[in-house]
Amino acid sequence: MKEIKIESTIYVFDSLEELPKEVILLMNKAIEAREKAYAPYSNFSVGAALLLDNNEIITGSNQENASYPSGLCAERTAIYYANSQYPNNKIVRMAITAGSKKNKTTDPIPPCGACRQAIAEYEVKQESPIEIYFMGEIGKIAKSDSLANLLPFIFDKSVL
Repeated sequence: MKEIKIESTIYVFDSLEELPKEVILLMNKAIEAREKAYAPYSNFSVGAALLLDNNEIITGSNQENASYPSGLCAERTAIYYANSQYPNNKIVRMAITAGSKKNKTTDPIPPCGACRQAIAEYEVKQESPIEIYFMGEIGKIAKSDSLANLLPFIFDKSVL
C-alpha cells in the first residue's frame, strides 16, 4: 500500500476591499450576473464572471428549469459561452458569488462538482491554470490559484 497526501492552498480575504482592483471589477460583474439568475425553485442565485486573455469579460448566471436536471449553473453558462465565442482564448480568472433568498450567505461558496469538472476541462484544454475567486453574498472571499486545489484528481482526456 502507498499513501498519497494531498494539500491545497486557498487564500482568504476578509472583504472585497482587500482584493486587487481588477478582481474587484470582476467580482462586481459576477454580482451583477447573480442578480440576473433565474432560480425560482431553489431561490439560490449564482453569478460568475470570467476574464479572458483578450481582456473580454464574460458573465453567466444559473438558469433553473422545472425539470431540474435541465438547468445550468452560472460557471458553466459563462465557460461554455466564452468557448463558443472565443474558442482560442484562455480563461485567466473566474469570480463566483452565490446568495440565497432564504438566508444571507456570508461564507465563500465554491463551484459545485459538475462545475469543477467543467473548469478542469478548460484548464487542461488551455494548458494553464485558472484563478478562481468565490464568495457568498457578502463577507470573506476565497481564492484558489488553480482548480487543482479544489479538485485534485481530475477526470480528463488522458484516461480515455
